[in-house]
Amino acid sequence: MADQPHILLLNVDQWRGDCLSIDGHPVVQTPYLDSLAAGGTRFSRAYAATPTCIPARAALHTGLSPRSHGRVGYQDGVPWNYPVTMAGEFTRGGYQTQAIGKMHVYPERSQLGFQNVLLHDGYLHFARDRAGNLDSIDDYLPWLRRELGREADYFDHGLGCNSHVARPWDKAEYLHPTNWVVSQGIEFLKRRDPRKPFFLYLSFHRPHPPYDPPTWAFEQYINSAMPTPPVGDWTEMFAAHNDAARADCNVGDISAARLQRARAGYYGHMTHIDHQLNRFFEHLAQFGVRDNTFICFVSDHGELMGDHHLFRKSLPYEGSARVPLILHGPRNSRIRAGGVSDAVVELRDIMPTLLDCAGLPIPAEVEGRSLLPLARGQEASVREVLHGEHLYGGQSVQWLTDGKEKYIWFSGTGREQLFDLAQDPQERHDLAPQCDAERLAWWRQRLIEELAGREEGYTDGASLLSGRPVAAVLSHVRTGAAAQ
Repeated sequence: MADQPHILLLNVDQWRGDCLSIDGHPVVQTPYLDSLAAGGTRFSRAYAATPTCIPARAALHTGLSPRSHGRVGYQDGVPWNYPVTMAGEFTRGGYQTQAIGKMHVYPERSQLGFQNVLLHDGYLHFARDRAGNLDSIDDYLPWLRRELGREADYFDHGLGCNSHVARPWDKAEYLHPTNWVVSQGIEFLKRRDPRKPFFLYLSFHRPHPPYDPPTWAFEQYINSAMPTPPVGDWTEMFAAHNDAARADCNVGDISAARLQRARAGYYGHMTHIDHQLNRFFEHLAQFGVRDNTFICFVSDHGELMGDHHLFRKSLPYEGSARVPLILHGPRNSRIRAGGVSDAVVELRDIMPTLLDCAGLPIPAEVEGRSLLPLARGQEASVREVLHGEHLYGGQSVQWLTDGKEKYIWFSGTGREQLFDLAQDPQERHDLAPQCDAERLAWWRQRLIEELAGREEGYTDGASLLSGRPVAAVLSHVRTGAAAQ
């Protein structure tokens, strides 16, 4: 086992796919992630098929599609009973497996196959409301109190966990949850079993709100010139849901000043994480394992951040569903330095990719595909079309993309959208009302095929059926039965 490569999975929360300076973002600066991408391969069409925390992480940890992992919306409190998981396969393969940071599973202390978990999910209302003692669901909080020598909380500054209100972190920088994840990761490197390869999962709660980066990171962006968010010619469809007066709004044209502060907090988190990742990379080198470690950086979903007067996630638009994905390997891994792949890939592909990097077998149940051949510049087919879905506003929003176009169907109203991503990457113009009927019918038929046999009854095999009842979790997850 001493010759086996180490595997480092870096998972951030709510980081948009376009927010890397190497990807041409006009504001955010991520110099160390840029260096990682320059030494590896970046996937420019990576998506979260179910773009909120819980279902996205189900895909990440199981390698399954939404239909199979069964979490097609956001719902807390549903047990995670998956028999095959990424960490479980690494543990079975002789790896020392450690998770640090956000898991967002239920029960909260579920290990998902890891040998050890140091947990910090952030401010989860569901978990807090149930926990008699917060120490039972959080390892960061008791550490914070010990460091300060008094009662304290990461919520002392009052910012909401889904709010676009922003301000700098109110404590010393080393006490920030981002620093804590990296510090605990360094401690793992010191104390790990040197006879075994490791699978280390560093999972950051940020740049998810609260938007509270350290002062220097907030100030780096607060006076920056920001581009105007794109607003599509179709945004009237969400006008009835306008809740701009709320600090945690989903829909609304908020003031320029509020949006400026939100972006400063959001981008500040990214640069802070970027610097802390470099801190960890230096320790990998110091401990002599950097040159034998595969590193994967990915987010669970994005953040709309005012695009089309929308905020947060759940919807299939690029700001919400597209995520950053970088794969970097040892010198002998044959991963292309500076490579960029435009293949349509998804979170379910991470598990088989990392098992492939480690030379471990990929379980037959896994529906994702290894991206290692693509990262090596080989001709490889992952998928022709990606299917995704998520509940939003009492209906299921179903979508398909081949990376060039995107088709969306709203199950409650039956409304369709079609975007030309090649010519209109910001999805400003909905082509569905005036496009060629045959073109729209082709996408509709593909979705009918994807939804055939679904318990909700979205299709009779010939047409899409709107108005069907929806649920955030499919019945086989609730009952523990096999997916149909």
